Amino acid sequence: MIKHYILNLNPTAKHEWDRCILRDPLTAKRPEFAKLIAEAVGTDTGSYLISVNIEIQVLEQAAVPHTEQLSLPLTEITIPTPMREAA
Repeated sequence: MIKHYILNLNPTAKHEWDRCILRDPLTAKRPEFAKLIAEAVGTDTGSYLISVNIEIQVLEQAAVPHTEQLSLPLTEITIPTPMREAA
């Protein structure tokens, strides 16, 4: 059984769980490997000693657009303070 997934790696993600995300390309759901293995084994009740072979082939890599931070020159702004009337 061959399954295809989209792997998104973001080492600078704010949260640990967002740094490595594996999703189904059609449904965008995260795969349930235990369910996939159970489907491959069959429907007979019992305990099974299984071997799982994971082979990874990168089929295509979508480049992340490189965002460039522009530095804007900050000029000094003088804000006039209202003058108080002398009493």
